[in-house]
Amino acid sequence: MIDVHYWPTPNGKKVTIQLEECGIDYQVVYCHIGMGDQFSDDFLAINPNNRMPAILDNAPADGGPPLSVFESGACMMYLAEKTGQFGGRDEREKWEVYQWVMWQMANQGPKFGERGHFARLKDTEGDQSYALSRFNNEVHRLYGVMNNRLYDRRYLAGDEYTIADMACYPWTVVWEQQGIDLDEFKYFKRWYEELSERPALQRGMEVGSELSQDYSKLPDEEIERLKALLYNQRARPAPDTGGIDT
Repeated sequence: MIDVHYWPTPNGKKVTIQLEECGIDYQVVYCHIGMGDQFSDDFLAINPNNRMPAILDNAPADGGPPLSVFESGACMMYLAEKTGQFGGRDEREKWEVYQWVMWQMANQGPKFGERGHFARLKDTEGDQSYALSRFNNEVHRLYGVMNNRLYDRRYLAGDEYTIADMACYPWTVVWEQQGIDLDEFKYFKRWYEELSERPALQRGMEVGSELSQDYSKLPDEEIERLKALLYNQRARPAPDTGGIDT
């Protein structure tokens, strides 16, 4: 049994898609980021970076105690190796897959996320025109990277559907809000439409969907509370005593 500490964001959905596609038993442990669950001691013991998702494998291959993994890309690679599914059939295919997972973690996720962040800000936060221009351009560029990659292969890592595709898909479902014209990226569009028809992917995307919030419809005081909780975080101080001497 895999416990997945989760909230219905694109990063969380990457892992639930994979769990559904693999067909293994899992249990969702909701990490309500709007209520600060990610800062609890129990969660920080699993993920010291106070970000979900994270997984806890209650039956690891070595037969030892439960094994935790944080960072969505690491979770996906762990599950691919545990199940022998969607991670490439040999060494060369594996690294083809893993480099595209890293591309998603280092490029698509952060740049798409920053674009969404600055697009949500109100005029009272100051002039966001440079930030919006920068990240709109980056989002457009990265759709182009996927489109060119899919020009001569069915999936991002080759001819087989893998965790690279699962990782990228959830960040693209709001393509219209991102200002993207799918007809400009016809190879990406073919990939997107094919993946959207997969039943397991649909089930993974739906996990916790009833908990999603439309921030544009929240009252101002709730938006301010969430901003104070989620934005502009600084370092948490380490304990004063009991550490390794420097």
